[in-house]
Amino acid sequence: MLSSIWSTVWPILVAILFFGIIIMSHELGHFTFARIFKVKINEFSIGMGPALFKRRKGDTDYSLRLLPIGGYVAMEGEDSESPDENAFNAKPWTQRAIIIIAGATVNILTGIIIMAVILSTSDLIGTPAVAKFSENAASQAGGLREGDRIIAIGNDKIHTEYDLSFYMMRDEDAVFDFLVERDGEEQMIRSVKFDTAEVEGVKTVVYDFAIVGIEPTFGSVLKYSLLDSLSIARIVWTSLYDIATLNFDLKNLSGPIGTVDIIADTTTDAVNTMDFSRLLTIMAFIAINIGVFNLIPFPALDGGRFLLIIFEGLTGKKMPLRVEAAINNAGLALLLGLMVVVTISDISKFF
Repeated sequence: MLSSIWSTVWPILVAILFFGIIIMSHELGHFTFARIFKVKINEFSIGMGPALFKRRKGDTDYSLRLLPIGGYVAMEGEDSESPDENAFNAKPWTQRAIIIIAGATVNILTGIIIMAVILSTSDLIGTPAVAKFSENAASQAGGLREGDRIIAIGNDKIHTEYDLSFYMMRDEDAVFDFLVERDGEEQMIRSVKFDTAEVEGVKTVVYDFAIVGIEPTFGSVLKYSLLDSLSIARIVWTSLYDIATLNFDLKNLSGPIGTVDIIADTTTDAVNTMDFSRLLTIMAFIAINIGVFNLIPFPALDGGRFLLIIFEGLTGKKMPLRVEAAINNAGLALLLGLMVVVTISDISKFF
């Protein structure tokens, strides 16, 4: 009985730990540069909600909070005017901009490093080129050939295997126009139709060819860790655009609960198979996702605050803190509303 409960609980604890590490890396970015520029930090918190642990060191409270859905670095003079010479509002706009952007930057760098680890330990690195086809492959009948390097699908440029799978996945009719490089020349292959299959009630494209893999070397790992990370960032931006234009299905969105569940399942599979590549890939996706999401120029997000600071630096005009706080609070309310909706969706999937 206890072993059965533990086998269910431990992957969830590992997932929460991994999620917490990514959040911590984000907050450490803010924290580190705030320290470098001698900004007074009132509190450094991992998690939100009631404090489980709190300890004061110097002028800073360090806390661990109940809900593993975020964290914060509370700096003196960040949301209100402060006479303290070490307050955030007293620092030059360039330093404030660096502090604000540091969290998302560290997340993205973390994702790139994880991706480099994955590629350097892989047998082969995937590329967007056709290696061979499945038997009776529809795409081969439609005009694709072995050795074709896929440059674009429709109007979307293809640089990595992630681009290839994502833009094929989000298509609705399973008919594609491929721009390929064949025998050193670019060639357009139009209306390549793929077979489809229904997976858990969703129609998906049958991926009927294997891609070319190359040996991991220092150069190829460096190149593709950057390209793959850029592809992930591009996927995040495209997905956010779909959300903003209401071109999405709520059941395909996951919040903290859904993310922890996915990581927990993947952790169990990784331990059973001793193959941690998929788990690390998910961690890279989450790290880059959090970094890119925070760069959106939206109130309450780092990107929105960064934009206001840049505006101040370029014009010399600073928005009153009470106005900025009101805008950020409104943005935060919208984000929390979205999180509630997604969380309800996550919970409903368990039933």
